[in-house]
Amino acid sequence: RMPRLGRALSADSSATIAGSFLGTSTTTSYIESVSGVSVGGRTGLTAVVVGLCFLLMMFFAPLAQMVPAYATAGAILYVAVLMLQNLKLVNWDDMSDAIPVSVVLLMTPLTFSIAHGIALGFISYTAVKLACNKREEISISVWVLTMLFIVKFAIS
Repeated sequence: RMPRLGRALSADSSATIAGSFLGTSTTTSYIESVSGVSVGGRTGLTAVVVGLCFLLMMFFAPLAQMVPAYATAGAILYVAVLMLQNLKLVNWDDMSDAIPVSVVLLMTPLTFSIAHGIALGFISYTAVKLACNKREEISISVWVLTMLFIVKFAIS
């Protein structure tokens, strides 16, 4: 049990909602929250220090823009390999789980958009579960997100 978890999740969700109204990508994510803990951070002071470092780095953003995109390819590939390690947790024997994961893996780079890859993953998850007669495995939140993604793709 984590103390004050509700406050942390409220701050995360509020920042994400505020960011979406401003047209930015999500401002927080799970892995960013966990990274402080993995190196020994135990209090809110860790978040304050990281926030101050981000604030300081705003002044160096123009320098970062001078680095060509291909120069960061090695770091991006390394992060991708780290992310792929979680694929061992997928139940590859169950096609109703494996197909949506495969859709996300293929469509994220093909559409050049993490959001589109995830959206297509939700749509395929719902479609495959329905096709496999596993309707009870689809939660209400997945239904809602699937419908919103379908509307989004229909409009755009």
